[in-house]
Amino acid sequence: MELTSVQTVAIVGAGPRGTSVMERLLAHHAAGHRTRALHIHLIDPFPPGAGHVWRTEQSRLYLMNTQSFFPTLIPDQGVSAPALAACSFNQWREIQQHTPWERLSGGDKAELAVLGAANFPSRALYGRYLSWCFEQLTATLPDGVSLTVHPAEAKRVVRDHSSGGFTVVLVSGESLAVDQVVLALGHVESKLSLAQQQLRAEAREHGLTYLPPAVPNDVDWDQLPARETVLVRGMGLNFFDVLGQLTQGRGGTFEATGKPAGEALRYVASGREPVIVGASRRGTPYRAKAELASYYPASVSLRFLCEDAVASIRAMGATAGFDHDIWPLLYRDTLWAYYTTLARTRPDTVSAPLLPALDALLHVGLDGGDPGWQSRLTELLGKGVQDGLVLDLEGLARPLAAHRLRAGAGHRFATHADMDTAVLEYLCADAAGSALGEDDPTKMAIGALNAGRAVIKSLVADRGITQSSWLGELRGWFEGFVEGLASGPPAIRVEQLAALVRAGVVHFVGPDPVFRVQHGVFTAVSPWVADAPWEAKHLVEALAPANNVQGSASTLLANLLAEGAVRPRMMMASDGGPVVTSGLDVSAPPYRPLDGTGAPVQGMYVLGLQLSSTQWGTAIAAEASAQYRSGYSTLLDADAIAVDILD
Repeated sequence: MELTSVQTVAIVGAGPRGTSVMERLLAHHAAGHRTRALHIHLIDPFPPGAGHVWRTEQSRLYLMNTQSFFPTLIPDQGVSAPALAACSFNQWREIQQHTPWERLSGGDKAELAVLGAANFPSRALYGRYLSWCFEQLTATLPDGVSLTVHPAEAKRVVRDHSSGGFTVVLVSGESLAVDQVVLALGHVESKLSLAQQQLRAEAREHGLTYLPPAVPNDVDWDQLPARETVLVRGMGLNFFDVLGQLTQGRGGTFEATGKPAGEALRYVASGREPVIVGASRRGTPYRAKAELASYYPASVSLRFLCEDAVASIRAMGATAGFDHDIWPLLYRDTLWAYYTTLARTRPDTVSAPLLPALDALLHVGLDGGDPGWQSRLTELLGKGVQDGLVLDLEGLARPLAAHRLRAGAGHRFATHADMDTAVLEYLCADAAGSALGEDDPTKMAIGALNAGRAVIKSLVADRGITQSSWLGELRGWFEGFVEGLASGPPAIRVEQLAALVRAGVVHFVGPDPVFRVQHGVFTAVSPWVADAPWEAKHLVEALAPANNVQGSASTLLANLLAEGAVRPRMMMASDGGPVVTSGLDVSAPPYRPLDGTGAPVQGMYVLGLQLSSTQWGTAIAAEASAQYRSGYSTLLDADAIAVDILD
């Protein structure tokens, strides 16, 4: 069929999500889903494919938080138009080990030579994969499709009422007339909170160094001097990025000790390290991932938050509550994963009747109508499980409190050294648990939570819970709880941190820290530690920029909001009060932003992080051969957008 007219589409953001939309447009156009020729404008100041976060020149000390077998840019299920080119990251890894791409660097080749399916790749290597995918796709453009890459930032998108399309204005001053626009913005800079603004202002006044939340590769770490104290606020994933740059990145090395997990490494300092003092609300870093051959433990299955239960919850519409309808099911799955693993690996610690009795008890009281259920569970576990081995989920989330309780001590630590000792004990135990993999009961309980999180993501995307439950329960307590347990770093990072503590390079403030500028320096103090405050001239916010559209520093988002082309989503809290949420207000898929009047903007689409008020957990990459629908939802979203554009 001869294509006599041209349809133009602008994709703003050329990282993985923007490239996914391009890939789906090419696939559907080639499959015959077209009536016109197609021209795609791909707009991003960073290289297409890799985009901002996955730049190929960054330090190899920055690791992905998923293993080689996990991520993919290319869909392998759930879509009607097959991919034209490229493959998953793990398939690419195997290809490159036998037939290297000419654009691989020496560092890429060295990493690939030892990288296995269950290893954690560097972000730079994943960026190389994304760049390769982009090249493969552009080398196989279907007939009737053309592409222009604009290495620039978009600052405005304006509806052209005469044509029904849009004008996209670039920072360079160039204007593009297009029929449709896809907003795949990814991570964008954010404004500082009021407290952060105050710290920055006081830091400038006193000549201190304040490093705000940032993508780690954007930071000049050389500005932090050797041997001086550096306070680091936040001990999530970015914390380990900071550690890497200030230790290995300065010439320090880790040596194997031959000892068991938790003590397996020794740190040999270069002398260029600062004294690093970490702080977070928990007082400890995120727990490490278990060493597994799959993303979800093979020994764990969801028996209660299963397909039938999910279908029943989904049938309730937006009337289900997380605490009432979802958590009781996942809690049971978590208990079962823990105690079956404990019985399998340490049968001497549980009584013979425990599992049958527990199984029976888990199947009653599911409707919440049994007020004595928890007491019966406590009684059963008290009789059937060895002292000290009953699962304490609250204790997992607040390990230092649990540590003091077990020791029969008050909640206060006498000195900073006591705090360091307690955190080191936690790190060693966590590393040992990770090394056991499927044989560690605690890690399998966390594995059940992680699998349940995948199911919950789909329920949330289907608008399956009430707004008040989303605000007060899912995001109010469960999000922080499960992230600290299931979103942690590779086990090697916790092993390295333990070595850094033993070497005296890293110390800890303690839980619930308070930061101030006093007497011309930063101070950090914890109510848990009866010692003098830590003092430093340098403070690092080990956090990613906040994903909040109203707090964004993006010129494009600011203009779209100011002009009423988009709006943040509003939800109703349990007290009936309105709450402005972090993400854009959008229609049902394919996600179109709602304008200031609440009408969907025809021809404009949103994909990725700015959907944070409609989807839960928007940052993780798409999963190859995903077990749960949420694992490849980003690719389904890109597919729906492409179909809608071409139709």
